[in-house]
Amino acid sequence: MPPSNSRFKLFTARANRTSAMPFIMLTALIDMLSIGLIIPVLPALVGSFTGSQTDQAFWYGVVAFAFGFANFFSSPILGALSDRYGRRPVLMIGFCGLAINFFATALATSLWVLIAVRVVGGAMQANLAVANAYVADITPAEERAKRFGMLGAMFGVGFILGPVMGGLLGAINLHLPFYVAGSLALLNLAYGYFVLPESLPMDRRHPFDWRAANPISSLRGLAQLKSSGRLIAVVACTGLAQFILYTCWVLYTTFKFGWGPLENGWSLAAVGIVSAVVQGLLLGKILKRVSPRRLAVLGLLSSAIAYALWGAATQSWMMFAIIFVNLLGATVAAAMQSIISSAADAQSQGKTLGAVSGLNSLMAVIAPAIGAPLLTLVSHLPKGDWRIGAPFYFCALLQTAALALAVAHFRRERTTKTAAP
Repeated sequence: MPPSNSRFKLFTARANRTSAMPFIMLTALIDMLSIGLIIPVLPALVGSFTGSQTDQAFWYGVVAFAFGFANFFSSPILGALSDRYGRRPVLMIGFCGLAINFFATALATSLWVLIAVRVVGGAMQANLAVANAYVADITPAEERAKRFGMLGAMFGVGFILGPVMGGLLGAINLHLPFYVAGSLALLNLAYGYFVLPESLPMDRRHPFDWRAANPISSLRGLAQLKSSGRLIAVVACTGLAQFILYTCWVLYTTFKFGWGPLENGWSLAAVGIVSAVVQGLLLGKILKRVSPRRLAVLGLLSSAIAYALWGAATQSWMMFAIIFVNLLGATVAAAMQSIISSAADAQSQGKTLGAVSGLNSLMAVIAPAIGAPLLTLVSHLPKGDWRIGAPFYFCALLQTAALALAVAHFRRERTTKTAAP
């Protein structure tokens, strides 16, 4: 007998979910590859418009602030739009934004033009949040941590290849990585248009609400999620530490060790290798033995120690050694993403994960305002001075605070469940 209509639809839905995961993973890979290309060279491009290390640190902070400020306001809007119109069209907007951003950055002739370009790019880019929502759409709740890890592995692979390519190309010409990155963004746009399927069915979409999509309302809604509690503060602390790291890494290693785009490219590639191995190969096995909550705690502890050691490093090789030792630190994002996602219902995954992205975008706004001034204060010190690590010591304190908050939340959660009838 032929299968019933309902069984056929169920089979088709499962088949589409199975085939969609490789599509979104390839999208994430190309996206991160294009972003990774510019990371080793953007500080040097800013430096080409300035006359001293102090000015370079200050204006790079302004450039980073501009992108984060625009992204903070746009992320929850784009996330809510993806709940209304689907993930695919919003991803297309993000790819267009990246392409415009990269090509215009390569053509920038002054700092003010560069800042304006970053504002436009930040406003149009929310690919990470929408990609996570895409994965949540096609994945059962119990498998999301593993799937988020797989997606993170693709970002890690992009981080392996992108910075190395950026360093090599930047050694030839400072603008070349931006042209290549823009071309990759256009490739992603074409791939998404012709190949990437939609993940959000019509019956799970809901009307767009401007009041709910503004960043403040979005963050307020996230704080009210079931079982979120102190985890919002954990996400904020870890996000702030991460973005301070992103803001300061290249300039820190340049000021302390005299690194150029090539050395920074290889160091960022090492971060990508660790991320890809841990999230792509080890995370699934770890989660069979350790819960996402316990894994988050262990990862936060590892990260706090790593930040402190990065700041205190006296030789270049130590930076690489710490990267490879901090394996558990690469699991925090996937574990936290799974916990937060599980607190949201199926109809609001895009808004919820867009709000998480909005929270991280807020931290991206704050991070340059903290990291760049800290680096500016120590930019005059001689190479090798331990005080140049001031931004990383601050990150270590943030991770320690996140660890304490996470432990307190999980203990309270366990006590509540135990006391429940």
